[in-house]
Amino acid sequence: MPMNNADVINYAALGVIHSPFTDAKGTPIQPPAARGIAGTVELFPEYVEGLRDLDGFSHVILLYHFDRARPSPLLVKPFLDEKERGVFATRAPSRPNPIGLSIVRLRRVEGSVLHVEDVDVLDGTPLLDIKPYVPEFDERASAATGWIRSRTQHLPEVGDDGRFTL
Repeated sequence: MPMNNADVINYAALGVIHSPFTDAKGTPIQPPAARGIAGTVELFPEYVEGLRDLDGFSHVILLYHFDRARPSPLLVKPFLDEKERGVFATRAPSRPNPIGLSIVRLRRVEGSVLHVEDVDVLDGTPLLDIKPYVPEFDERASAATGWIRSRTQHLPEVGDDGRFTL
């Protein structure tokens, strides 16, 4: 049966992402701008068994809840642009469903803790899921990047300025 707007989907956090970033202002806006920044992902005990065999991957995809993002309008001014864009054409944290995605480097797994690098996430962010990054599945050599193509060179200079935070 197809879903409609009245349907509610509930997810429970699997753990917590820890990083050096306690305030949105100044936080890198994508993992390439956070190169070398270390953090940890702490899973709750009931999910630890699911980490089996993850240690053979160099990168993981973290899906998380933007718990400190303000509600989203459908038009936003993204960090790398001065023009309003449709929220679905951006990586802005304020979204109708505030779900974030980061591909981070996996350094090691110790019990319930993943040690990661290239973290662009606020400390204490609720983790929704972890997926292994698989280039054969995830890379798209011919991908077009729309309006953002001419702005990615500014990524190292641009940090979160707090515009999407509560």
